[in-house]
Amino acid sequence: MKITVLGDGGWGTALAVMLDRQGKEVLLWSAFAEYARQLDSKRENIKFLPGVPLSKKIRISSDLEEAVHFGEVIIFAIPTQFLRNVLYKAQPSWFDEKTIVSVAKGVEKKTLLRPSEIITAQVPNARLVVLSGPSHAEEVARQIPTCVVAASRNTLLSQFVQNNFSDENFRIYTSDDVIGVELGGALKNVLALAVGIADGLKLGENTKAALMTRGMIEIARLGIRMGAHSNTFFGLAGIGDLITTCFSPFGRNLKVGVMIGEGKTVEEITSSMQMVAEGVSTTEAAIELGRKYQVEMPIIQEIHQVVTGKKPAMSAVHALMSRKLRSEFLVTQGHR
Repeated sequence: MKITVLGDGGWGTALAVMLDRQGKEVLLWSAFAEYARQLDSKRENIKFLPGVPLSKKIRISSDLEEAVHFGEVIIFAIPTQFLRNVLYKAQPSWFDEKTIVSVAKGVEKKTLLRPSEIITAQVPNARLVVLSGPSHAEEVARQIPTCVVAASRNTLLSQFVQNNFSDENFRIYTSDDVIGVELGGALKNVLALAVGIADGLKLGENTKAALMTRGMIEIARLGIRMGAHSNTFFGLAGIGDLITTCFSPFGRNLKVGVMIGEGKTVEEITSSMQMVAEGVSTTEAAIELGRKYQVEMPIIQEIHQVVTGKKPAMSAVHALMSRKLRSEFLVTQGHR
């Protein structure tokens, strides 16, 4: 099987390494010709996945047309905010008869579209599967046991990815809930910012547990209003991904949150980062989705206030703790 991975970030590179190890023919595409040449010569992704060797069998290219034509399966491992620009450079016909796997986690700020929606807007007949879950690139590349979810409205497509990508260290479950799987993967990054902020403020484990639990209920309530299944948010693509993001030393959004809690601005933090912290841009989209679907999300609202510099982090904590007392409404029950 020939597989193309579009995107040379840590996750795309880790998938290329894993699939090559499984015996697939793999091409890894970089948007930048100079960096593609560096990847090809050094056989290591020094920027995004240092310390993991790239097999000489993995092809490297910066030619988008060549890359798409190479693969029977095309993996989109491009940050959500840049996904549309890459698709504009391709012809929809290039993807005919190919299976597309989206592994991006985010929501496009201007349109509020999920990655699968961005792809299908440009490739209307896409044979699309979404792959998400608790899966840090650094661990997958080093063969640490990982479980994820492949979601598609076409059961045969999700089973195809399950059967062809799974191995003894990478276990895939299937789902038909594309909306829930994508929202869980996107909005948990916003909660990771909140948990990082709590760490930066040195608030402790009680605070983090409350943010994660109540925050996931906010996400689930929004997802249900958008058409997702409630159970999805308490599986691998929801609470599972959230746990990994909020406790792993590899979590970029967690690190950004810690620095915000310590008093740095988002501009100061992101200007020094090479990797993309999707939670920063997703925070704005989450607020707009809440307004659009009329879902109350107080935790995410306060995170947004802090991230945009409108409120000090400790003031946001006080605002949440001083809200009107009430019973613990759960996902299927009204507003918070």
